Amino acid sequence: MGRKRKGRDISGWLVVDKPAGLTSTTVVNKVRWALQAKKAGHAGTLDPAATGVLAVALGEATKTVPYITDALKAYRFTVRLGQATNTDDAEGEVIESSDTRPSDDEIKEALNAFVGDIMQVPPQFSAVKIDGQRAYKRARDGEAMEIEARPLWVEELTLIDRPDPDHVVLEMVCGKGGYVRSIARDLGRALGCLGHVVTLRRTWSGPFEVEDGVTLDQIDAEAQTEALDARLLPVETGLHDLPELRTTADGVARLRNGNPGTVLPGDVEYGDEAWASYEGRAVAVGVFRAGELHPTRVLLQD
Repeated sequence: MGRKRKGRDISGWLVVDKPAGLTSTTVVNKVRWALQAKKAGHAGTLDPAATGVLAVALGEATKTVPYITDALKAYRFTVRLGQATNTDDAEGEVIESSDTRPSDDEIKEALNAFVGDIMQVPPQFSAVKIDGQRAYKRARDGEAMEIEARPLWVEELTLIDRPDPDHVVLEMVCGKGGYVRSIARDLGRALGCLGHVVTLRRTWSGPFEVEDGVTLDQIDAEAQTEALDARLLPVETGLHDLPELRTTADGVARLRNGNPGTVLPGDVEYGDEAWASYEGRAVAVGVFRAGELHPTRVLLQD
């Protein structure tokens, strides 16, 4: 028999404004400790040097993480023109330089090629797996790898500011799996001037806004108190992109046992993914068929 996990059965979302210098896993562990939670995870890794929205899921909210991971996200970042680094950010070593500096109009024109459905090669120093091993581990050993390009949807990519000839501030809204460092690298090469990321901040992720984020200082100050509990957002927040269908008392019983349950008519069609609620609380996520929700995830909330 496996060892029983210690902690509270607490469920919900905590939006953290992650500081630079910490891994996403470190932040999640801090939140788990502060809330004495049995189970916690996050919806989308941020690099240690990056700041901004890190949505931490607790308890039953962890079952809704994929829906936040798949949602659109927004980033504001500064690109240093004229230099390429081995990590595609300021943490790495400069491996190539250029004296070329494009105009604002040239930058705006070049950005068009990075909007819509694009193919993107992740950085050499990234967490993608190559033959079963993380790319960054192989890169640290000095190995140069061929990493396959991956599809990415970019909703928007906009020039926000040009504080000086060497720096541009951009804002990007994109889908799952985007590497801002790759955007900076590829944009610099497209402009013939090279480039890498200097600062990176995630401003929102799905329904979660950085303005609603709690700092680590606040987490420390309110650790293991009702004040921190009160900051939790409902489990249902993670399902904002899915249609809601109300169920009946009988439907709740069936859905909680993993069986199809009756749902009331709603704005869905046969085969659509949706979530069922009872008295405002999420009961299950599943597929709608002929008046019933066929559950794929059951949410065990009181």
